[in-house]
Order: sequence, then C-alpha cells, then structure tokens
Amino acid sequence: MNMKRRAAVAIGALVAPVLAVSLPASTASAHGWVTLPTSRQQQCADGVVDCGQIKYEPQSVEGPKGLRSCSGGHAEYAELDDDSKSWKVTPVGTTATFTWHNTARHATANWQYFIGGQKIAEFDGHNQQPAADVSQQVNFGGFTGRQKVLAVWNIADTANAFYSCVDVNIGGGSGGGTGGGDGGGGTCTAPAWDATRVYHGGDTVSYGGHTWRAKWWVTGDKPGTTGEWGVWEDLGAC
Repeated sequence: MNMKRRAAVAIGALVAPVLAVSLPASTASAHGWVTLPTSRQQQCADGVVDCGQIKYEPQSVEGPKGLRSCSGGHAEYAELDDDSKSWKVTPVGTTATFTWHNTARHATANWQYFIGGQKIAEFDGHNQQPAADVSQQVNFGGFTGRQKVLAVWNIADTANAFYSCVDVNIGGGSGGGTGGGDGGGGTCTAPAWDATRVYHGGDTVSYGGHTWRAKWWVTGDKPGTTGEWGVWEDLGAC
C-alpha cells in the first residue's frame, strides 16, 4: 500500500505543472453591460431578439481596448454586430441616461460613448471601483434619427474593456431627456420612477424611455437592473 501511495503522489506531482501550464490565463474579473436604454445584449437576455450564447451572459462582452464592435471581437457573440436583426430602438431626446449594471466591479479608467466611430462622451472612472449600477447622462450632440451607440467600459488595470451597443432614435421621443435620471416625460404617460417610493404589484412607472410594471412590492430597486426574473417587467418603449 505504501508503494501505491508513493506512486500516486509522484504522478500527481508530475501532472500538476502540466495542468497549470495548460489552463488559460484569466481575464479581468469585471463584468457589466448597459441595461438602459435597452442594449442589444439585454434584448438577447430578455428574449426580445433571437440570439445565441450571449443571451446567457450579457455581462461578458469583453475584449481588448480600442475595438469598435458590439461583440468585442467574439465570434460567438457575432449576432450583436448584425444591424439587420430586429433590435428594439429606444426613442430619446437630445440626451439620454445610460445605466451600466456591473456584476463584478473593477477599477475603472473611463466610460466612453461612440456613434459611427466618433466619440460623443467620456466619463472619468478615476481608477476607482464603481458602484453596482452606474448612470451617466450622454449628450448626442448634433446626431439625430436612428443611431447605434457603442458604450465602452475601459478597465483600469488590464488591457481589456467591456462593450455594449444601444439602438436609439434621437429626436424620436424623450427617453432620456435633458432632465436626467428618470428618462420619462414626452410620450411616457406613467409617472417617473421614484427611488424613495414604495410600489406594489401592478404599479407602473416610466424610466429610461420605457414603461415598467412592478410584479410585487418593491422600493429602491431601479427598473432595468433586476433582470428577467426580477421585480420590474419591461412593457416596452413609450
């Protein structure tokens, strides 16, 4: 028995270095995506658009910094680059509030927003760990009509970034508005979401250019950040 034990230990010692060498290097521990206005990967996760693997992991569109693709260079997420798919377009005003939901918070260099390769906004992350939900007011400048906004989260201590594309119709409504956080008003008839209010099942609010219905009692949970099985049901753009 002692001979067998010694042999097993010896084999384990030989195999361990091989396994260590063969395991892939880990990427950044940060993960996140834009939930409002509803991004392409959020629509995939919600089943609004028929997508592939990305519907299971909307937070994982990670690639080298400097890319200008919705898929972050991942072939398995190629659906995100397909402009011909039936992506839901959010009507917005001259500005809109973009909300990132971060499932793993990592030190941030900055957030950037692009339309057609042109940078329209940048927000400094100060190399600090962000909150679980980060909202930023983006001004679209002179852009109007239907546009694809590429949102980029640049990580501070790795060479990687996270990518998220959002389809908007600038001037097609006020789903973001110059007034800031709620994104209501314009064609939205439900009252704007209030973080301090208690909502009950069946109550409706407007937020991010969408109408939301509470499935049960809730207070403080922001619409669009609780996921498909969360408290808020997305009733669509308003």
